[in-house]
Amino acid sequence: MITAAVLSAVLALSAPPDQLQVTTQRGVQRIALRVEAGIGALVPLPPLMRAVGGTSSEDGQWVTWTTSFGKFGFLPGAPLVDAGGDSPRPLPAPSLKRGDTLFVPLAFVAEVLADPARKAWIWHPSSATLEEGATPSPLVSRPVPSRNQPVAAPRGGLRRSHRVTIDPGHGGTDPGNPGYYFPAGVKEKHVTLAVSLLVRDELQRRGIQVTMTRTTDTLINLGHRAPRYCRDDCDLFVSIHVNDLPRRPGWNAVRGFETYFQAEARTADAARVAAMENEAIRYEVAEKEDEVRGLDFILRDLQANEFLRESARAAELVQKTLSRVHDGNNRGVKQANFAVLNTARRPAILIELGFATNRDDARLMAAANGQIALAGAIADAIEQYLIEFDRRTGAGEAN
Repeated sequence: MITAAVLSAVLALSAPPDQLQVTTQRGVQRIALRVEAGIGALVPLPPLMRAVGGTSSEDGQWVTWTTSFGKFGFLPGAPLVDAGGDSPRPLPAPSLKRGDTLFVPLAFVAEVLADPARKAWIWHPSSATLEEGATPSPLVSRPVPSRNQPVAAPRGGLRRSHRVTIDPGHGGTDPGNPGYYFPAGVKEKHVTLAVSLLVRDELQRRGIQVTMTRTTDTLINLGHRAPRYCRDDCDLFVSIHVNDLPRRPGWNAVRGFETYFQAEARTADAARVAAMENEAIRYEVAEKEDEVRGLDFILRDLQANEFLRESARAAELVQKTLSRVHDGNNRGVKQANFAVLNTARRPAILIELGFATNRDDARLMAAANGQIALAGAIADAIEQYLIEFDRRTGAGEAN
């Protein structure tokens, strides 16, 4: 899920178009689009079906569109489409039900229907045209849409060389927690990826470079995420997760957000959260790791201690900014031994956005506007942390 401005960049348009043109052997059909604030351009499914072909059906909450070239399932309110893969495919915006009509993101047309691997449709971003045909003309440039946007010039107080690594928790065969109150089919891995992509886009808009540990539904070993994706040019490692509780008295009443840095857990609840997140190790493919011993171990340990204070400050800022947009409890800054953080050689934090076992938290994390608000707050905290870091080190004086 991304904002309307980012969606327009994704589609290589200066502004969301007001119509979609579908060109087939039967002729040209034009479909009026609906533009929702904070979401972007949406396509009404009934006229799209008439133009492209196929039939629709409803099974519980899901709306399924069956065509000659694939089957697509939509869950109103959720930023994803079930396109027949191992898991639903994230979209930059949710499908919406307005009256009896389902509206799907224009990005679904550009990225899913016109996926080059499908070889059924071609997307022309400059004219917002979907063209029937298996082979694109070599005379027309039709790049695959990307959710990356150019990194803007740094804002006041920031130096140009800042880089942050954003780590969407879980992925691939590791679904994370089952998302008890999320919409059907939505797991922790889908929410963490959607929010992380929004954080990336917002940071890039502010002139901060971003490395993602994953941008698709894939599995990355916990021990590889920080050392391989947050190296010497990385200023902060941020891992994004969703909390969960086992069934017990009052289990679904607990809600709120918390941010961790790496240290021994001081409370039983912090240890529980670390154990829950560290369970992802069971999904990993074993690889031989280099053994660290002697002087190297001592140097790495000292380096980790050096970044402890920085990590704690970043966590404090995240809690402060999230409290502005999250109506759940501010559960504070905590520390625990996370596998994804204990290999970091830079300041590193882990954010638990809320509890999937709480109806209100889950609604916030799964909704488009909620994800946008959470991502914006996280980006605010990261930017403030980097500005403070520049002031402490004097790096900002070079601007």
